[in-house]
Amino acid sequence: MKKAILLILSLVLMLSVVSCKSQADKITVLLDWVPNTNHTGLYAALELGCFEEEGLDVEILQVNEGGTAQLVAAEQAEFGISYQEEVTYARVEEMPVVAVAAIIQHNTSGFASPAEKGIKSPADFEGKKYGGWGSPVEEAILKAMMDKYDADFDKLELVSIGSADFFTSVTRDVDFTWIYYGWDGVAAEVKGIDLNFINLRDEDKALDFYTPVIIASEQTIDQKPELVEKFLRATAKGYEYAIENPREAAEILLKVSPELDRELVSASQEYLSKEYRSDAPYWGYMKREVWENYAKWLYDRDLIGGMMDADRAFTNEFLPGE
Repeated sequence: MKKAILLILSLVLMLSVVSCKSQADKITVLLDWVPNTNHTGLYAALELGCFEEEGLDVEILQVNEGGTAQLVAAEQAEFGISYQEEVTYARVEEMPVVAVAAIIQHNTSGFASPAEKGIKSPADFEGKKYGGWGSPVEEAILKAMMDKYDADFDKLELVSIGSADFFTSVTRDVDFTWIYYGWDGVAAEVKGIDLNFINLRDEDKALDFYTPVIIASEQTIDQKPELVEKFLRATAKGYEYAIENPREAAEILLKVSPELDRELVSASQEYLSKEYRSDAPYWGYMKREVWENYAKWLYDRDLIGGMMDADRAFTNEFLPGE
């Protein structure tokens, strides 16, 4: 009789666990690129069970060549990793995507070159080769930087290098290019390579935009607000863990992508642990003026066809600190 009772209790417990799993909300998150330290908070939330605690079954997928906004707008995924420029263009074109959290509080990107090239300011761009991907915004930023220093943009040679390795490019093909310091800049430190780095946010306040951000579609926000809240509550825990425990967070990312360089991941994680939240009141927070200033910067240079409604481009509503 006791064995029978124990068997029944075991079956009830097993059915209860199966039932809980079947009730979990399935969520797909699309990355903007290969897994890297920008994404560590997501993987930490997954590894630590934060999503599971919220009743979420989360799958993180890689999108190699961008296009995240289009896929999220088409409801091919509930959430995606994007950046303010993409969201701004999307909103101007009436694509229904909304930024729901800033992964990093300030723009950490800028123009970098080996120190021996002597490029210390945009005034030194004259007569040099710049390696990029041919974006109109890219050219506009270069021109704006050079105009600020009375340098002649026509004396800068633009070379398309696509997604080529930064170190190979500046050694073999070009003099400088655009990098995110949290990865390539830190990699230079790890390799012992001395760089000159011109930080965009130091040159123009309007260029201190949010990159990357987490986006969702208007449909998901309107129809499943509790789901968005649960996802961001769990994700915030993951990023807070990465802020407080960069070494352990690096190991979580390396578990997902063991092919990454361990020393680089550890150093990058240490750098970003101070940048995820930075001076914001809580992780993920976004300011209206940042969205407005960057949209105006693009509009003034005819890079977008109209001004964007900032209140429809982002929201802090679902962040746990709000």
